[in-house]
Amino acid sequence: MALSEKNPVAVAHILIWMVLVLLSNRISVSNATATDIACLKSIKDSLADPDNYLNTTWDFNNNTEGFICSFLGVECWHPDENRVLNIRLSDMGLKGQFPLGIQNCTSLTGLDLSHNKLYGSFPANMSKFIPYVTNLDLSFNNFSGEIPSNLANCSFLNDLKLDNNRLTGKIPLEFGLLDRIKTFTVTNNLLTGPIPAFKDFKISPASFANNLDLCGRPLSACPGVKRKSNVGVVAAAAAGGITFTSIIVGIFLYYLSRGVAKKKAEDPEGNRWAKSIKGTKGIKASYLTHHVSMFEKSVSKMRLSDLMEATNDFSNNNIIGAGRTGPMYKAVISDGCFLMVKRLQDSQRLEKEFVSEMKTLGNVKHRNLVPLLGYCVAKRERFLVYKFMENGTLYDKMHPVEPEIRNMDWSLRLKIAIGTARGLAWLHHNCNPRIIHRNISSKCILLDNDFEPKLSDFGLARLMNPVDTHLSTFVNGEFGDLGYVAPEYLRTLVATPKGDVYSFGVVLLELITGEKPTHVANAPESFKGSLVEWIRQLSDGPLLRTSIDKTLLGNGFDDELNQFLKVACNCVVENAKERPTMFEVHQLLRTIGERYYFTTEDDLMLPTDAGDTDFPDELIVAGVTK
Repeated sequence: MALSEKNPVAVAHILIWMVLVLLSNRISVSNATATDIACLKSIKDSLADPDNYLNTTWDFNNNTEGFICSFLGVECWHPDENRVLNIRLSDMGLKGQFPLGIQNCTSLTGLDLSHNKLYGSFPANMSKFIPYVTNLDLSFNNFSGEIPSNLANCSFLNDLKLDNNRLTGKIPLEFGLLDRIKTFTVTNNLLTGPIPAFKDFKISPASFANNLDLCGRPLSACPGVKRKSNVGVVAAAAAGGITFTSIIVGIFLYYLSRGVAKKKAEDPEGNRWAKSIKGTKGIKASYLTHHVSMFEKSVSKMRLSDLMEATNDFSNNNIIGAGRTGPMYKAVISDGCFLMVKRLQDSQRLEKEFVSEMKTLGNVKHRNLVPLLGYCVAKRERFLVYKFMENGTLYDKMHPVEPEIRNMDWSLRLKIAIGTARGLAWLHHNCNPRIIHRNISSKCILLDNDFEPKLSDFGLARLMNPVDTHLSTFVNGEFGDLGYVAPEYLRTLVATPKGDVYSFGVVLLELITGEKPTHVANAPESFKGSLVEWIRQLSDGPLLRTSIDKTLLGNGFDDELNQFLKVACNCVVENAKERPTMFEVHQLLRTIGERYYFTTEDDLMLPTDAGDTDFPDELIVAGVTK
């Protein structure tokens, strides 16, 4: 007997229930659609889009089901349903702050805003905006401020990339609770303090490189701090159940956040390391005493108290740059003169790094090398004092936060290229003993008041393996700044003069294209390679000229631009033997700039080995003499 015949009331109840379920689902989908559309509208409205990626592809006038799923950078759970799964807006030139409207994408599991021009601090309650995210990439922007501790509440995180920003403060220790984490990077920020103890996750030291003062595994141990297993205790408590874990984690985060806030109130500038060495006198390391005494005639020994006063106790507000070897501080001495003080990062090879810079800049003088004026040693801290360079680094001038404020005409770019080539060629061919820099980048080219370039950052000697050879070998997998490293270094682990030529060629490409070495804004969206790879791709056809900065074209010196681009391309050819020497590069650039009278008094002499790839006789490779 059929159910309808047996009990028609029951059938009616079932039908009513089915209708209610369908209506409920319909309402749920409708709500999801409305909130996700509001999410994307808010993102579009809150971000400046100078290249019109969103303006031309995010059309909200379409009313068809799932229309937002066809938006550029948007991935949905299903094409017939407007529920956003991932938002990937990398490399679109977007400007603005972190889009708060993202919280309306309630099903979001992936967010990629990397390689844009976003700025400002992250929202304090960031985890409420992206509670279910598994992949978060905010790298290569200009975000500042502290990393929100409650980001640790995003317990599904697998990949978290915050590198290449200007983040300050500490990495929240609560991040050790992220037991799903597989990738974590904070390279090239201004972070300090201990690294969280990530459970069952071996993280590379490279993920923390180029910060102010990070310590703990996988870096060197924090001074005077014993590693505790608070994270392990909390993790173990998870076995007691979800409710119990929530209570424990909540209490843990509450007291930890209060402790961090209290410490920050006591030391708002985050430079307790400086206060800990106040009043320190003398050089206690015999290794340093032996080497430093060699340079006391040419480089002055400076008092720590004077440097502390000149930098306001090394306040973070005085930081004017953070390079591979350490942060640089602006210092004002009593007579009103400005200096630059570099604090060398604490490492196992710190003493070799310190002595390398002293040997190089303490013994050699050239108008295109930054003048080293003094040094200071206090406990485990080493400081180098330089003449102040009013116009900062070439990198900051070429790639400002707001591109529209970049004001570098062709003659100025050419002047900087010729001066830098002159200094590097002098190191390679006329200096006695001769020097391979090994860390050439636009970040190590400083500009004085007249925009005369000065090479700096000779501290890469800490990577030297001082064997009896005329070439330099690398250890620890460090070769120089990303985007500037010669391709043969990864195969041979050996540095040669032609490696410097390659790195300088990348700088030349930066100057003429206006692009960053690792990120090409004007390349097609599908291209994800480096500046050199983009140039090589264009050189295979008639499009190479399109790589030139458009602000330079059509001003009466297009022939000079073409010649300059050709020199740059020759410097970055893959086969090292086919690259010109630095002497040849300088002569070529000097010829291009003859009508500007940049080089009326040249101190370069024709070297007997101008065509050789390697150095004969005496050689000093970033501070180690044969």
